[in-house]
Amino acid sequence: MKKILTLLAIVGFIAFTSCEGPEGPPGMPGQDGLIAEVFEVNGVTFDNANSYSVFADLNPAIYSGDVILIYRLKGVENGRDVWSPIPESYYYDDGTLYFSYKLDFTQTDINLFLEGFNLNTVPNDLRVNQTFRIVIVPGDDGINAKKVSKPDYSDYYQVIQKYNIDDSKVKKLN
Repeated sequence: MKKILTLLAIVGFIAFTSCEGPEGPPGMPGQDGLIAEVFEVNGVTFDNANSYSVFADLNPAIYSGDVILIYRLKGVENGRDVWSPIPESYYYDDGTLYFSYKLDFTQTDINLFLEGFNLNTVPNDLRVNQTFRIVIVPGDDGINAKKVSKPDYSDYYQVIQKYNIDDSKVKKLN
């Protein structure tokens, strides 16, 4: 009986003991987790003067695990923009490579360039006044870490839907 009374006394002491005091100050407002961002670059021209290459600075720099996805505006179909993922290659009718849009990036910049032979023969509609969308995807997004079916990164619209990006609020870089 003594053991039961002692046990009840300890449980009662723990149950009825509580901390009292004023609530602390609220924390700083901020994002709940990492977010993806989209930027648009208009009027990009690849020519001999810029060595068929365009650089863009990332300010602020991205984190080491982040990924850059770039899409080129290929046209408009049924009133909706058609975005093609980079790298994107074009071939001659016989199957040999004509040229490719390619990219490389660091934590502080992006290099978007054309690669191929005789780039001065690439038609103007494929190298002058081009529009690109740059999507920065957080490396540790927590959304895709253990999922079997991950988003199709070749589809711009699936990417922005997956990361809750408002397509009407794309930031212009130029």
